[in-house]
Amino acid sequence: MYYYLLALVVIGLDQLTKWLVVKRMTEGESIKIIENVLYLTSHRNQGAAWGILQGQMWFFYIITVVVIVGIVYYMQVHAKGHSLFSLSLAFMLGGAIGNFIDRVFRKEVVDFLNTYIFSYDFPIFNIADAALTIGVALLLIYMYLDERKAKKENKNGSNSAQHTAGRPGRTN
Repeated sequence: MYYYLLALVVIGLDQLTKWLVVKRMTEGESIKIIENVLYLTSHRNQGAAWGILQGQMWFFYIITVVVIVGIVYYMQVHAKGHSLFSLSLAFMLGGAIGNFIDRVFRKEVVDFLNTYIFSYDFPIFNIADAALTIGVALLLIYMYLDERKAKKENKNGSNSAQHTAGRPGRTN
């Protein structure tokens, strides 16, 4: 339940910041926060990351609904008892729904976080995009740790089987 609340917080923060950008900034306006590092820049996007698939709203509607259903399924069935897995899914759920709301009601996504990383002008993004990125990063960490745990358990399991196989009274 806590993870669904986190998703709601992400959605709320995402929608609040987008609303503020739409109401208080003109499209294309940019406000310097940290020179050559971070700017608030009012931007609209009818596509996906880096502006790909511009205007393909029906595609995004279908994909996003499938993704949301998949995330909820995994949260309900597979992530219970796995905090990091649940946390990653909560961030992804909040991010997916945040951008989905924009696409449904605005017919475009409001982006405003404009960063420069080592002089590279990174594509402008929003809170939902950041949550999706955090969620994917946490999922990759979870998968890595889970794989290590499985390998360790397999190794320990095969070692104990080897040790007990030669003992009297044990069958192979």
